[in-house]
Amino acid sequence: MESMEPIGREIARRSAITYTAISLLAALLFFGAATWKGGYSEVARWGGAAWVFLLSMIVTMPLVTAYYRKRGRRTSIGGA
Repeated sequence: MESMEPIGREIARRSAITYTAISLLAALLFFGAATWKGGYSEVARWGGAAWVFLLSMIVTMPLVTAYYRKRGRRTSIGGA
């Protein structure tokens, strides 16, 4: 069981990088759209971007982690 631990850590690291990047991209897109549209205060744009980031993290974290776990099992079974 100890030999599986580094693989689990690698899956956790990859999924954390992926879902953080997705959430940052969503927040940046929101901020850019709110800035481009205009009419919103700085607080509304930054607060909205933070809210989008947090919600994106909540939604993408289990999805991305499950994807990498499934992919990790598939490659370890297949031997590739």
